[in-house]
Amino acid sequence: MPLNLETLKDELNPEQFRAVTTTEGALLIIAGAGSGKTRVITYRIAHMLEKGIPQSQILALTFTNKAAREMEGRIKELTGQKLKNITVSTFHAFGVKILRQEIARLGWRENFTIYDESDKIALIKESGRELKMSADALDCYKIAILFSDIKTGRKNWKAETDIYRELYKSYQEGLKLYNAVDFDDLIVLPIRIFREFPDALEKYRARFKYIMVDEFQDTSHQQYEMMRILAKGIPGGKNEQSRANIAVVGDDDQSIYSWRGADYQNIVNFEEDFPDVQEIRLEHNYRSTETILEAANGVISHNTNRKDKKLWSSKVSGKPIEIFMPENETEEANFIAESIQGLCAEEGLKYGDFGVLMRANTQSRQIEEAFLAANIPYTMSGGTSFFERKEIKDILSYLRVIANHDDDVNLRRILNVPRRGIGRTTLSVLNDAASEEKKSLWQTMKSFEEFTLGESALSQKSISDLEDFMKIIESHSSMLGGKGLAKKVRALVDEINYWDFLILENPKSEKAARFKYMNIESLIHSIEVWENDPDNEGGTSLYDYLNRITLLSRDDGDEDEKKGKVNLMTIHASKGLEFPVVFIAGAEDGIIPHARALEEGENNVEEERRLFYVAITRAREKLFISSCKKRRKMQSVAECEPSRFLDEIPANLVTYHEPSKAVDNKKAADILANMRKMLASRSEI
Repeated sequence: MPLNLETLKDELNPEQFRAVTTTEGALLIIAGAGSGKTRVITYRIAHMLEKGIPQSQILALTFTNKAAREMEGRIKELTGQKLKNITVSTFHAFGVKILRQEIARLGWRENFTIYDESDKIALIKESGRELKMSADALDCYKIAILFSDIKTGRKNWKAETDIYRELYKSYQEGLKLYNAVDFDDLIVLPIRIFREFPDALEKYRARFKYIMVDEFQDTSHQQYEMMRILAKGIPGGKNEQSRANIAVVGDDDQSIYSWRGADYQNIVNFEEDFPDVQEIRLEHNYRSTETILEAANGVISHNTNRKDKKLWSSKVSGKPIEIFMPENETEEANFIAESIQGLCAEEGLKYGDFGVLMRANTQSRQIEEAFLAANIPYTMSGGTSFFERKEIKDILSYLRVIANHDDDVNLRRILNVPRRGIGRTTLSVLNDAASEEKKSLWQTMKSFEEFTLGESALSQKSISDLEDFMKIIESHSSMLGGKGLAKKVRALVDEINYWDFLILENPKSEKAARFKYMNIESLIHSIEVWENDPDNEGGTSLYDYLNRITLLSRDDGDEDEKKGKVNLMTIHASKGLEFPVVFIAGAEDGIIPHARALEEGENNVEEERRLFYVAITRAREKLFISSCKKRRKMQSVAECEPSRFLDEIPANLVTYHEPSKAVDNKKAADILANMRKMLASRSEI
């Protein structure tokens, strides 16, 4: 279907049409919840292609791999084009692409490893040991956060943090020594390259002449800087331009990620940096009933630092918002479970139609128990990621060391996994030698026969064990290229006898060992599916796979797993989703707004209000909110106050829950028919 102007006018409302067809200059699209934001973005890119703008000149940035895939899929569907040259990417994946081409300018090699959080903490610990810092004195989790804040410019060194300056320097040196980068580097290092090497910047600016950013309110200072430099050039530089073709789409009312660096003030910065900006507001909500939108508007209007907007709907008013005040969290959980069962029976809803939202994962235990007791299938966002499970990390560590021998963090993880007689004494000798020679562990192991440290040298058995380990790593170098990566990984798992290792590690439970081994089988199967995907245009080398896994592991779960199950998740995890029926659990002061936000000031309370607003606007047809009178905290039971946000919902939109009444015979027959229908549909799944 050609996307000519007449077609667009038929498909879009006036504001959407203007946003789609304004392709030149700077554009700020304020897209309220449920206002068709994704539709506007995809139609806009499709319209640009229809106008004859080359695919290679378009850069579309978003925040999750899932969102990038969906956006690209919709554009393909609209245009019928293969889109081999368009760049639709997350900020971090785009950073990886730049670094693969340019990082040698900064002294790294192109086959660098991307460290995840556990690798980062391991390197901090190692750096601390080298500086003779007491392990007991290092809170590595807090130090990792500090280092991230320092690197990204969110914080500066202060008197109380100065004690970690040398540790930070050592950590940075360690990254370069092991040819590794952390996640912050995926944004910070491209900016550094752009600033230090103008020719590199001009190469990318010459290519990407049309830039689009989704979820703009979630951008950090560094992400905004990357985007701004690509669009305008270096501030004050000779190549800086006052005009650029850049469109950003976001909603300041849905900015809920300040804790990970997001700053909705970037909207203000954008208006200052691009003075010719045009602003378009999308306020027509296509998701929710008028009742739900009036409640959301009533709540968010209490925030002072926001763009004035009011969502509206052409849907009928809808059912009132139902508030339940249970005695405690057990009664709350039972209410949610019973209500879900009742709505499934009475209205023929499916379990996948329900979203149960919490401020924190700690609220989930009682709800999960109620679901289990009621035999309600559910899926919970969060928990231990598949790629964070020990057995998966072990195999991925092997792959990372095969790809990058100098990756000390992953090498240490697998040096004696499965056990091969390489103990702490051997590792200590290697560590000391590596430190003295300023080499990686692998480089040190290659020359271990040539050194001794004082009176301590490696035994012949230790040397033999290390040789065997290195032979395993080097014998699988075929993974770096060619085809059949999944088969090669299975051969590696067999060669190291990982199944025997799992049996030894779980002597009392072969079932546990089998479950862990099945996870490895799932990993191998996923590699096979990935490398055989005809739409996989990014390459199928081991480097490509490892970078993909590292980026994917930061996403929230696979949406396909949520079909036919109640969706239990934090409010943060729910952003971008919608459900016919939503339950907001624990609407109490101290939970939402969170106790920490109440302590830290009104700005934090405003973000908590935005979070509550996001929760409300996930609902399409029906919204339930529960607020406990009492809640167990640690070993005691505390009295609870209803969330202040409940008072901000207009009173005429609210009804308080009443216990279900007995039904007549006809109603009972209808309920029974719906239950039979629901059971029949479940049996077909």
